[in-house]
Amino acid sequence: MSLPLTCIAIDDEPLALDVLRDYARLTPALHLTHTFQDAIQALTYLQAHPVDLLFLDVNMPDLSGIQLLKALRHPPLVVFTTAYTEYAVKSYDFDAVDYLLKPIEFDRFLRAVHKATDALPRPSPAPVAPSAAPLPSPEFVFLKSGPQLVRLRLDEILYVEADRNYCTFVTTMRKVSVLMTLQEAAALLPAAHFVRVHKSFIVALRQVQLIERHQVQVGPAVLPVGKAFWEQLYRAAQAG
Repeated sequence: MSLPLTCIAIDDEPLALDVLRDYARLTPALHLTHTFQDAIQALTYLQAHPVDLLFLDVNMPDLSGIQLLKALRHPPLVVFTTAYTEYAVKSYDFDAVDYLLKPIEFDRFLRAVHKATDALPRPSPAPVAPSAAPLPSPEFVFLKSGPQLVRLRLDEILYVEADRNYCTFVTTMRKVSVLMTLQEAAALLPAAHFVRVHKSFIVALRQVQLIERHQVQVGPAVLPVGKAFWEQLYRAAQAG
């Protein structure tokens, strides 16, 4: 039995994402891992988390679906979703699997999924071989800070601090505040190099200077370590 296609959905309209979530739940051939209203966050996520298929809205603020697709070095299969018929021709310039016009009917959604399943190569079983080299981690993330789009190198980041609905990315040279949760920030950062140590903090392992039972030193800052996160931090430090 074939494994389900991993996919994400990107659309600035919450109701459109709700429809895609509901349809994906009813479709065994799909495993919807994340949904994004912000195309820039989705782009950063895709740099570290390859998927088989994108459900991608064309007309979005800041970064259109077509611009997002052009920015990906190795784009996955894509099904465009839009309310505008004039984008249909453009979709074929990017070898789109299908083009769904909103409001999307479930039977039409299923046809697009079947096309994607047929288009994705499925390797036949083979003898167990040595593990392939892991995919390289991204070197930077794009963060939307107010009206600006900030490019931030991962090796500059010391830690991330959450305060209500905002996260501040603290680097060796500056601070960048972004409207997102700490969980969303964690999804943007490679887990091999960043670890959550508290309900309000994520730290860069390569920047950790000293670990104690209740606190950790990251660069010049001393941050608290939550009881629930101590073992995770300890294991990550030992592995690193």
